[in-house]
Amino acid sequence: MQEKVNVVTLGCEKNLVDSEIMSGLVHARGYTLVDKPEDATVVIVNTCGFIDAAKEESVNTILNLAELKDTARLKALIVSGCLTQRYKQELMKEMPEIDGIVGTGDFHRINDIIDEALGGKKPVYVGNPVFNYEETLPRLLSTPRHTAYVKIAEGCDNACTFCSIPIMRGKFRSRSIESILSEVKQLAEQGVKEISLIAQDSTNYGTDLYEGFKLPDLMNRVCEVEGIEWVRLHYAYPGFFTDELIETIASNPKICKYIDMPLQHSEDAILKRMRRPGRQRDVRELISRIRARIPDVALRTSMIVGFPGETEEEFEKLCDFVREMKFDRLGVFAYSQEEDTPANRLPNQLSDEAKQHRAHTLMEVQREVAQSNSAKYVGRTLDVLVERYDGRSDVYIGRSQYDAPEVDGEVYVSGIRTELGEIRKVRITHAYEYDLSGEGIA
Repeated sequence: MQEKVNVVTLGCEKNLVDSEIMSGLVHARGYTLVDKPEDATVVIVNTCGFIDAAKEESVNTILNLAELKDTARLKALIVSGCLTQRYKQELMKEMPEIDGIVGTGDFHRINDIIDEALGGKKPVYVGNPVFNYEETLPRLLSTPRHTAYVKIAEGCDNACTFCSIPIMRGKFRSRSIESILSEVKQLAEQGVKEISLIAQDSTNYGTDLYEGFKLPDLMNRVCEVEGIEWVRLHYAYPGFFTDELIETIASNPKICKYIDMPLQHSEDAILKRMRRPGRQRDVRELISRIRARIPDVALRTSMIVGFPGETEEEFEKLCDFVREMKFDRLGVFAYSQEEDTPANRLPNQLSDEAKQHRAHTLMEVQREVAQSNSAKYVGRTLDVLVERYDGRSDVYIGRSQYDAPEVDGEVYVSGIRTELGEIRKVRITHAYEYDLSGEGIA
């Protein structure tokens, strides 16, 4: 019987790309991909192991899927991703339900692992994460056909005290410009119009392969690919955000005026303990330069609350900083105490209750900011990438260049007929906390 494979992806967009590569490899091998785990004889769970909540979700997902061995046709449960890279021995010892595991640097060997698992072995393919996928590997998109993520680098060389990514993903290693462009061309031929460039530290792109920072060159080259209309930048490390990059984003019309730049905190003492680049003054100067050159830019950032030793005064100053900076998009994370990281050993760890309270409070601060920010779009005409249609209310739903897939707001469009995946002009008539609505222009 031909095996039927289902791939379950947890965690970030970088994991999603790895899952799409594994799906492509499985398909090329001749296996049938199915959408539901209940229909599969082999399930691959691509896990996240970044923080406690992600690890808990991964473990619960594995256990729930393992039940399909009794209730459905599941023969092999394969676990991949960050959790396996970090906890391979613990997983194989404590979870006999798992039939094979593969780390972040070995997922290109997924077919070998499936074959061995189906043969009754318990394969463990977890080596040092030094592998970079190239455009020659098959890839099956799981995103809508008009948008795709392209991983431009893997790993990270930064030494943030709270972060376990270098443990799970290895040292920073860029893909070549040629490999990335070849992949983008393949995606454009499939109908992709929006490319989101991702890496753990995208602004450091190219420093290990070429002389100097090459992200501006790469972004301009991607924009030259026929069929690509939007290029979006994610995970820009503030310490490497150059004036050349600002100018590139400002001057190239295909580059979305959208910057995803995790800052993590505002207060110098905490930034120092986090081992983050620069201090609040540097961050303010950078944001000022960005907004001066790109007045309509949408800035997304993330903050960590409840870091060891964070005082009530420091948290209140963080809230004031968020109010003042008026970030267009904000993600808030309660600090997660991760083993094998320096911050795990810091004194004055806060209680989970205190951390969750601060996370909720800061999100309420951002809610007020978001409402004010959204109002500025009323009366403007925006280009909207149309993604789906709601027949009950007869509206199309899409995103402007100021909103990334899945994580940001949407635009509800009435008064037009269009194909999904088209970019249409929309006059914005109403603003909400995170979403907009408007009328399509014929």
